[in-house]
Amino acid sequence: MAELILGPAGTPGTELTVETEAGALVRRSVLPGGIRVLTEAMPGQRSVAVGAWVAVGSRDETDGHHGSTHFLEHLLFKGTPRRDAMAIASAFDAVGGEANAATGKEHTCYFARVLDADQPMAVDVILDMVTSAVLDPSEFTSEREVILEELAMNEDDPGDVAHERFSAQVFGTHPLGRPIGGTPETIRDVPRNAVFEHYRRTYVPSELVVTAAGGVDHDELCSQVLSAVRSGGWDLPEGVRPAARRRAGVDLHVGASGDFPTDPSVLTVHRATEQANVLLGGLGLPAGDERRFELSVLNAVLGGSMSSRLFQEVREKRGLAYAVYSFSGGFADAGMFGLYAGCAPGKVEQVVDLLEEQWQLLASDLVPVQELERGIGQVCGQMVLGLEDNGSRMSRLGRTEISTGELLTVTETLDRVRAVRADDVRALAADLLAQPRHLTVVGPFDTAYRGQGRLEKGREA
Repeated sequence: MAELILGPAGTPGTELTVETEAGALVRRSVLPGGIRVLTEAMPGQRSVAVGAWVAVGSRDETDGHHGSTHFLEHLLFKGTPRRDAMAIASAFDAVGGEANAATGKEHTCYFARVLDADQPMAVDVILDMVTSAVLDPSEFTSEREVILEELAMNEDDPGDVAHERFSAQVFGTHPLGRPIGGTPETIRDVPRNAVFEHYRRTYVPSELVVTAAGGVDHDELCSQVLSAVRSGGWDLPEGVRPAARRRAGVDLHVGASGDFPTDPSVLTVHRATEQANVLLGGLGLPAGDERRFELSVLNAVLGGSMSSRLFQEVREKRGLAYAVYSFSGGFADAGMFGLYAGCAPGKVEQVVDLLEEQWQLLASDLVPVQELERGIGQVCGQMVLGLEDNGSRMSRLGRTEISTGELLTVTETLDRVRAVRADDVRALAADLLAQPRHLTVVGPFDTAYRGQGRLEKGREA
C-alpha cells in the first residue's frame, strides 16, 4: 500500500481514502471553512477516540500572551452558553467515558474516549467547548490560581525542572525554548482580554482538525462536526482552504531567525534534593526529517531499554543511577536530542563522562549486527503494540495532519525502520554530536557545576 500523502493543505471537498492493515480504513475530508476530518475505522471496536486539534501551540504566542495557549486549555472546560463546567464533566462521567486536553508547543488537543454509541455526545461537547467558550472573568481569576499551583508543582519536581531548563538552553530565545505553561510571572500578568484575543485569533475553522479512531463512521462524524460547529456560531464559507502547515526544512544548526545557541552552555540549578538530575544534549531532527527512523533505532541502542548502552554502562555495571535514558523531540523546523541520568550529587562528573563516552562511541564505531537487530526489533515491537490502542491511532492522525502530512501504514513504517543500517546510526550520532552540546544539572549545589574541560556558566537559584 502506497503512503497516504495528505497534501500541503487540501482543497474544500477533498476526499482521500486508504485501506490499512487488518481491514482498517483511513479517510480524510476537507469540510466548509477549511475544517479537516480524519478517521481510522477499526473493525470490531466498540469504542471510539475522538480529538479536536487546533494547530496552535505555545510557540505561536506573541508578547503579552505567553501562557495563553495552556490557559485556554483549562478555561475551555469551565463552560459555554449551553453547558457549565459540571455539565461538561458529567456528560462523560455518565457514560463511563474519559475526556482531557493537552497543550504542546505546536498544537492543542481536546480529546475523549467513549463507547461508539456515545460518539455524537462526545463530538458535540468537545466542539461546543472549542467554538463557544465563555471565558468568564470570575472563572478566569480562579483558574489563574490553579495554573499557578500547577507551575509550582512542576517546579517542585527536579526532573521537570531539568527538562524545562534544558529545552531553554537548546532553543535559546527561539519560541520553542519557552515553557508551554508560561511562567508564574507571565500567568500573573496576562489579562483576560489577552487570552480572549488569543482564543478568537487562533480558534478558527481553518486551524481545526478533528480525528477519530475505533468504531467510527466517517460520514456520520463529518455531519456531526458540521452540526456542532455551526451550533457554536462559526461561519463556514465554501471554498476556504485549511491553514498551511508550518514551514519545514530550516537549517538544523541555526533557527529561522538565527536565535538558536551556537555555543555550548552549562547550567546549574540549585534544588535541595537528594539526587542530581543531569541532561546532556543539543539540537536534534525536525519531525519530518527522513532520518527520523534512524533516530528511533539510535535511541533504542543508546538509551531506550534495559539492554541499551546507557542502562548497561551507567546502571548495571557501575550502579551510578536508577533512571538513565536517551530521548528526542521533533517539531516542524527543529528538534532536540538528549541523554538523562539521575545520580548522587557526588557522582555527576563521572556520570557526565559516561554519557559523553557512550555517545562518542556510537558516533565513531559501527553498531554490531546483533545489537542493531535488537534495537530495530524494539522499535518495531513498541510501535505496533502502541497502535493497538485507538487513542494512539487518533493521535497519530492528528499529529500527522498538523505536522508532516505524510501518513505511512504500519507496514511501511516497519519497512523504513528495518532498512536502517549500522552506517546510518553512526553517521547520525556523529551529526548530533557535532551540534553545540548543552549540559543541565539540577541538584543541591551551592556553586555552578564545573566538569573537567567544560565551561562554567551561571548558577540558577
